[in-house]
Amino acid sequence: MNVLGIETSCDETGLALYSTERGLLAHALYSQVAVHREYGGVVPELASRDHIRKTLPLIDEVLAAADCTAADIDAVAYTAGPGLIGALMVGATMARALALGWGVPALGVHHMEGHLLAPMLEDTRPDFPFIALLVSGGHTQLFRVDGIGRYRLLGESLDDAAGEAFDKAAKMLGLPYPGGPHIARLAEDGDAGRFDFPRPMVNRPGLDFSFSGLKTHTLTTIRAMEAEGSLEQQDRADVARAFEEAVVSTLLIKCRRALEQEGLTRLVMAGGVSANRNLRAQLADTLGGKGIEVFYPGMAFCTDNGAMIAYAGAQRLAAGQRDGLDLQVRPRWPMTELAPLPSPEGDSAAAQGPAGP
Repeated sequence: MNVLGIETSCDETGLALYSTERGLLAHALYSQVAVHREYGGVVPELASRDHIRKTLPLIDEVLAAADCTAADIDAVAYTAGPGLIGALMVGATMARALALGWGVPALGVHHMEGHLLAPMLEDTRPDFPFIALLVSGGHTQLFRVDGIGRYRLLGESLDDAAGEAFDKAAKMLGLPYPGGPHIARLAEDGDAGRFDFPRPMVNRPGLDFSFSGLKTHTLTTIRAMEAEGSLEQQDRADVARAFEEAVVSTLLIKCRRALEQEGLTRLVMAGGVSANRNLRAQLADTLGGKGIEVFYPGMAFCTDNGAMIAYAGAQRLAAGQRDGLDLQVRPRWPMTELAPLPSPEGDSAAAQGPAGP
């Protein structure tokens, strides 16, 4: 089965074609960063308009790259939520119209389930059960995952998500949007011993997160240096280093706590912040030495992309799920509401289908 995946939940237009027999055939991504950078964040109306302009050309690009035509597509999967409602509507209406015209089924996919399953596109894939850390601009959540659709929420951010905190800290330091990559690059030149920022909520029981206090501490530190008349490049790098270390350390502590609580030895990390090299390195060093396997998506599939939607959709379409006649998108959509899929090989089996190329 060849599944066309369409991702338009926010500020990236992602398209991909996934085959349940041959794996990922082709994918393409258009980022709207340049469109939104001057505003310091995503402007929903501009995002929707850009999705309208880019989706159909990207479909043509993906089909050409896969050496396929519309006649080769067996189903269409699209992001139905969560996300910006206007952006979601663009992808949903296009997907449903194409599916109707081609005479194939369509299915709305949960955006965060797509992220969670993105590591399944790699050659080495995790078996169930595992702990999943979903960390992005809009979400910071820990789940126990016993199979596709079998998710138990263990903890989540009570305020800003980690990615959102990165963006806000970057803005304080005068860095462009999106902030995460710029903070990471600046932090490479920072002095690790100069500042010791707080690790929020690590001294409390439980697995919830909070990054608002860290954001406030960062702003207070910057203003104190400005009041002294100096905020040089090295000062900014030192703040970026301390901020990144605090976020990474907090995520690491909570992941380790979740693994111990659930008695598991596999961790999946996905979402835009999972591309952070410092976070990956510290998870590998700290958890790897304790016999914990850590899995990530490839760098191309950390941010929003069509491949994760095509893959997640393929799993559910293969199980017989289809859209009804009504068109629904859900800007807010708890992942725990998703229906579980049976695993033909038992709970220890990884999701079905070949990995990517």
